[in-house]
Amino acid sequence: MNIKTIKDYLFSLEQIPTLFYLFKWILICALIGSIVGSVSAFFLLSLEWATNWRETHLWIIALLPLGGFIIGLSYHLYGNSVVKGNNLLLEEFHTPKKVIPFRMAPLVLFGTIVTHLFGGSAGREGTAVQIGGAIADRFTKLLKLSNRDRRIVLIVGISAGFASVFGTPLAGGIFALEVLILGRIRLDAIIPSFMGAVFANYFCEVWNVSHTHYHISSVAEMNPVNLLWALLAGIIFGLVAMLFSKSTHFWSNLFKKHIKYPPLRPFVGGIVLAIAVYAIGTTKYIGLGIPTIVDSFNENLNSYDFLLKLLFTSFTLGAGFKGGEVTPLFYIGAALGNVLIWFIPLPMGLLAGMGFVAVFAGATNTPIACTVMGIELFGIEAGVFIALACSTAYLFSGHTGVYSSQIIGSPKNTSFLREKGLHLSDIKNKRQKK
Repeated sequence: MNIKTIKDYLFSLEQIPTLFYLFKWILICALIGSIVGSVSAFFLLSLEWATNWRETHLWIIALLPLGGFIIGLSYHLYGNSVVKGNNLLLEEFHTPKKVIPFRMAPLVLFGTIVTHLFGGSAGREGTAVQIGGAIADRFTKLLKLSNRDRRIVLIVGISAGFASVFGTPLAGGIFALEVLILGRIRLDAIIPSFMGAVFANYFCEVWNVSHTHYHISSVAEMNPVNLLWALLAGIIFGLVAMLFSKSTHFWSNLFKKHIKYPPLRPFVGGIVLAIAVYAIGTTKYIGLGIPTIVDSFNENLNSYDFLLKLLFTSFTLGAGFKGGEVTPLFYIGAALGNVLIWFIPLPMGLLAGMGFVAVFAGATNTPIACTVMGIELFGIEAGVFIALACSTAYLFSGHTGVYSSQIIGSPKNTSFLREKGLHLSDIKNKRQKK
């Protein structure tokens, strides 16, 4: 065998270009992951400072309308092109038009910190994902990437933001692949998505930023009866996830319909929220609510905690304040699971853990990512119960979700919906016309 034959043989192998592909994305993901992970670390530290400062200076909640107006005005003046947030990332993925404006990152970072500082009820995932997407898309122009590679870069940005803010690289990698199209996973970007998540999580931890740890102390025996109870819990989690999604869209549409000047929407919403906080006499239902989430695994909570958190968060986001939905969804799910102990004979911690990820799965239509997140956070022992809860919640939340720009790749229930390629918002519009 001569040298030419060997050369021809080597270049005929599929693994050679694959190796170059791997090196290319290792470099790109390391760059994106290092930047997004570091920004996420700053973001998490800023949120911790904002939360602690608010809790020691409760008078600032009275200025929540002012904080809302500042957020609304900043987006009205400088952020019209990025006001869609996560939905803009999904839209650019499906129908690429232009590079996502970098202003998305500082605007959503500023808006989320202000929301938490003044006492709004919001999360952090949406912020981290938008920061990740805006930073990652800078490389589209810098590296002169094709449209196909640009889609992968956006996936890397989403996975990096999600993984670094929660400390769950496996779930982050899958979330970015699963959230784009309902019922489908894009395996062509699986390596970059996981690498982006791992790099971002690593660089976030390099800055000594810690993530909250949760623990399920007892897991039920895996038998047919207990598995049926898990399915029942999943149905309830899915219905509550649907309620959250519909509530958020309801408040958003209500504010847009009755208040035409955008900066006034969070201003008016801030007045209502501030009055509500002082009326109930507790800050339990604003901010991230992590202390309540931790308590839900071991202590009896009020039966209405999950419902009030749902109301506060959907109203906050619907009014135009900034932040994510996921940590409040953790709160809602864990608090709801805590209450289900009243009639579902499964351990409290297990029900709280199942609800923690299942309500999230139903609201974002990402059951696989949420199952993996549950295993990452709580251990493989509860894996089967978590998987059943997440998949059932996904099914019973219907064709709704917090991301209206999700495209339906495979309907959840073909007896109800057979069409593909619709956005979730199209389903709502079709129902309204009937």
